Amino acid sequence: MKRLVAARTGRLARRLGAVGPATTVRGDISGGTTAAILTIPVSMGYGLLTMYSLGDQYAGYGLLAGLFSAIFVQIAAVLLGADTAMMYAPRSVVAFLLSTIVLQDLVKTRVPIVDTADVYGTLTLVFFIVLAAGLFQALFGALRLGAFVKYIPSPVMAGFQNAAAVLILSSQLGPMLGLRSTVAPSQIPAHLAAVQPLTVLVGLLTALTMWYGPRITRKVPNAILGLAVGTSAYYLLAGLGFGGSLGRVVGSMPSAVPNPVYVWGFLALLTDPETLALLPRLATAALSLALISSLDGLLCAKTVEGVTGQRAQSNRELVRLGLGNMAAACFGGISCGVNLAASFANHKAGGRTPLSVLTSAVVMLLAVLVLAPVIAYLPRVVIAGILLVVALQLVDQWSVQIVRKMLARQFVHWKSMAIDLLVIVTVATVAIAVNLVVAVGFGVVAAVLTFLSRMSRSVVRRAYRGDSVHSRRMRDPRLMQLLQQQGGKILVLELEGPLFFGTAEDLARRVEAALQEDVFWVILDLKRVNEVDSTGAKILLLIQERMARAGRHLLISHLDKARQLSDVLRDMGVTSAVGAQRMFVDTDRALEWAEDRLLEREAGADQAGDECRPEDLDVLRGLSPGEGKTVVLLMERRVYEKGAIVFREGDEGKELFIIARGTASVKLRLPGQDRENRLATFSPGTVFGEVALLDAGPRSASIEAEGELVCYVLSRASFDVLAKEHQPIAIKLLANLGRELSQRLRRANRAIYQLES
Repeated sequence: MKRLVAARTGRLARRLGAVGPATTVRGDISGGTTAAILTIPVSMGYGLLTMYSLGDQYAGYGLLAGLFSAIFVQIAAVLLGADTAMMYAPRSVVAFLLSTIVLQDLVKTRVPIVDTADVYGTLTLVFFIVLAAGLFQALFGALRLGAFVKYIPSPVMAGFQNAAAVLILSSQLGPMLGLRSTVAPSQIPAHLAAVQPLTVLVGLLTALTMWYGPRITRKVPNAILGLAVGTSAYYLLAGLGFGGSLGRVVGSMPSAVPNPVYVWGFLALLTDPETLALLPRLATAALSLALISSLDGLLCAKTVEGVTGQRAQSNRELVRLGLGNMAAACFGGISCGVNLAASFANHKAGGRTPLSVLTSAVVMLLAVLVLAPVIAYLPRVVIAGILLVVALQLVDQWSVQIVRKMLARQFVHWKSMAIDLLVIVTVATVAIAVNLVVAVGFGVVAAVLTFLSRMSRSVVRRAYRGDSVHSRRMRDPRLMQLLQQQGGKILVLELEGPLFFGTAEDLARRVEAALQEDVFWVILDLKRVNEVDSTGAKILLLIQERMARAGRHLLISHLDKARQLSDVLRDMGVTSAVGAQRMFVDTDRALEWAEDRLLEREAGADQAGDECRPEDLDVLRGLSPGEGKTVVLLMERRVYEKGAIVFREGDEGKELFIIARGTASVKLRLPGQDRENRLATFSPGTVFGEVALLDAGPRSASIEAEGELVCYVLSRASFDVLAKEHQPIAIKLLANLGRELSQRLRRANRAIYQLES
């Protein structure tokens, strides 16, 4: 038992950095303190933003809500096993979404329980939304949905982010102008007479100091610098007698001692019959908040990981964030996320372990307990100036880049970018004019429709005919000439992506058009098809029926039995309809099958025909009967049984082979694997082994007889005799071999051009 306790204590100590070099501990304390100083002003600003729509009496609660959020989520993260130095604090997008939810789902609902609630009751409803959102977040992580949350499209998030930037900016116009009461942005023109120029001056000074802070000094965080300069300017003007021309301060603060007072309010909500009608609305709002905050948190965690190298696990991170937000809600905190600026500052200052996170939380807690009376005297305009800069920095730079490049006409595929920009603008407009939650839902639907539209483009990756690309079967030159003339009756369609209701119809139209062009064999290459739905399978059946009625043939290649694709096509009846004899493991064999049928139809060519006479071989073309007889006398007739190896890869090349009957396949060993790949198949009348005969090099591949194989073999010694005693015959033979190699090279070049173009 003692060993178990000691082991657990040791693990906790190591995670907190208590075990390790003193330099690491000093770095964690320094980093945590730096992160806390950086986090305090922005947390207060986001908390104030959240409570903005409730009125001035909630300003103090908002400040504490932002601070308590950062404190308790960081403590919870450490207790829940966080093993990185990533910092947590309220996030601008999440804070404003919560602010909008408070406005739309509480202030404007006119529900009796909301209208009659006191300050504690209203705050209980706000923090209940935070509690429920945290619960959803934790469930996302527990159900391992972290990866799926990240699939909200980028244009939707960009539109949401831009809308939040505009709305944060507009919400701070009143405090920036020094208006005495809360005024909607649309009503500001009617209150221009109440604008306080000195307040505007203080706000702009705060914003400019924060914006240009890094140029002024890098030793003080820009938010702290802006807060200090703005507050000093405010009270300097007040000391000079201009206090009546300056805006309000935060005002009285509630008790800053953390106390989970809202737990009892949550229990009362869940047991009060009057709240049952409100729970669906609150749950929907909480789910929206959880989705956005989860996505924001995961993206930020990934960003921090890229800088610090400390890997964050998405699902565990969601569980920690969710449970931490639930704990913060009980103390009166708002939703929290990953704090990028504080995380980077912590890492730069030496923070490497969870001890830095705990240090940050402790420093902020001490600041709240000690400086609460001072916080009450912070000018509202200074916080508004800080949020003004936050809003400007929140504008999505990708959106700005799209607009800039489109105006400069720098895009090649401008239509795609225009669609993304349309989604961004639409989401932002709906968010500003209607509701952020509605905008996110609208944006997801728009992005899905856009995705389906893009995916519904042609599934045909490449199309080519059998007159330009042949199979690997090497045939008699006269048959190859016939394939070049009539091979256009064979069509190969390489498909790519999912074959579903949006793409299968286009495929059917392509095949229908091909049938009007005298195509008799259509090969569908499914190598790059990753999915087939029932609609796609049914359309394949319709294509097969249409071709069968017209006396045409559908062939399917790359249908590996191990692929799920094969199971779907078999279950839908496609495999049985097409027929096993027209299903092939690769496109080359399908193309060879179609070529055989074409040659039988056009020339009555039978690949298993009688043995060719030596004098009829194309390699002896141009020789007189006497000269041909001389060459034949120097050749040896050999017969190989099915499966026999004519020669192996690496053997010394001493002989040239001319096939008189049967076929032989060229096979190459694959490196690191105990298997071979078929490179080509030679038919009657073709020559192989000629290169090794000419240069006496080793064989580059193995040759295997596919059936009974009859060859005429010319050895190197016999060729030397021919070259010595019958030079004219040797020259003609070499010319024929050169012509054969040239034709093969031309066919290869034509095939490469067709496949690449």
